[in-house]
Amino acid sequence: MEEAQDIVIVGAGIAGLTTSLGLHRLGIRSLVLESSDSLRVTGFALTTWTNAWKALDAVGIGDSLRQQHKQFYANLNTSTVSGVQTAATSFEGKGKHGDHEVRCVNRKLLLEALAKELPSGTIRFSSKVVSIEISGFFKLVHLADGTVLKTKVLIGCDGVNSVVAKWFGFKAPTFTGRAAIRGCVNFKSNHGIEPKFFQFFGKAFRSGFLPYDDNGVYWFLTSNEDKEREDDPVKMKQFVLSKLGNEYVPDEIKAIVENTELDSIISSPLRYRHPWELLWGNINKENVCVAGDALHPMTPDIGQGGCAALEDGVVLAKCLAGALLKEQSEETKEKGDREREEYKRIEMGLKKYAKERRWRSIELISTAYIVGFVQQGDGKVTTFFRDNILAAFLAGLLLKRADFDCGKLSFS
Repeated sequence: MEEAQDIVIVGAGIAGLTTSLGLHRLGIRSLVLESSDSLRVTGFALTTWTNAWKALDAVGIGDSLRQQHKQFYANLNTSTVSGVQTAATSFEGKGKHGDHEVRCVNRKLLLEALAKELPSGTIRFSSKVVSIEISGFFKLVHLADGTVLKTKVLIGCDGVNSVVAKWFGFKAPTFTGRAAIRGCVNFKSNHGIEPKFFQFFGKAFRSGFLPYDDNGVYWFLTSNEDKEREDDPVKMKQFVLSKLGNEYVPDEIKAIVENTELDSIISSPLRYRHPWELLWGNINKENVCVAGDALHPMTPDIGQGGCAALEDGVVLAKCLAGALLKEQSEETKEKGDREREEYKRIEMGLKKYAKERRWRSIELISTAYIVGFVQQGDGKVTTFFRDNILAAFLAGLLLKRADFDCGKLSFS
């Protein structure tokens, strides 16, 4: 049995929920399919830079999240090799698009804030997509439970292992040979840590600590991948402490890792999409497109993966609304002609989205990879170059890539 839908979004992550909420704000309903039985919260938290707050304000949830998360006013980089503070970047200045704004946001609170604003029934859980089929001007989305959804628009926001991206030709993302260990700790009382982004650089690793409210701190460490540690939180914790275990790392920082419960530590391999795949490949095809990690999986070295997904959602909602809310031409009377005209408008809307997001995605993926390569160097020359010559430039680059405005929710 077929079920008709105007817009089907695969994946209830940041990109999928932002796209759906953007469309809802513009008066367009969508259906979001999520393969798991509840909102998936992996990674604990994310750094939200200026560009992310522009997108969150566009969909109307920026202020509620601001009230729950501290604003950072500086980024401090310290070398664990020399003990020298290699960079101190203020977040209090202005960029091209207004004041800089940086916070660490609890991922669960972000997803819940997005989902809460959607109409009841928008998200359908336990809905795994197994195949996609063309049917005239529509796509047939086959689910594991036998349901078939007939949709005018199909949007893949289904992450690095995207079924939709694979359907129209994207290769699986490439492993970098690096992994990220992430953790989150909630102290019973005020931790007293200043609202700053603390980063520590050593031989072949980078670590960061971000307090997101008075009690909670999110932390990470990226290093060369090690399969042996991957599923063992005890080994992960020991490894992080061994990397931070010298006199140049303050005891209060080490205590954050020491106080992290084992079920609040995860490890994941780092993957990215080659920029040239976005240059030559399809971001959209017919009435199908991808967004978020399905489009631009990137390393976390500039903290832009989730922020770019928020941008995608706002831009995609605007481009689709422009296509779907446009008046039918007077001469289009027959049903087949109406469907054909709407299909063409949708295709043009998605092409517009692809044009807007292609170079932005290429820029972010490339910058993240290069920054990660330099920051995680283990040779004497690379380490010296990073700590003494490039430190201030790399720190400033984080703000430059975040100085971007995806615009307000409107359509033309």
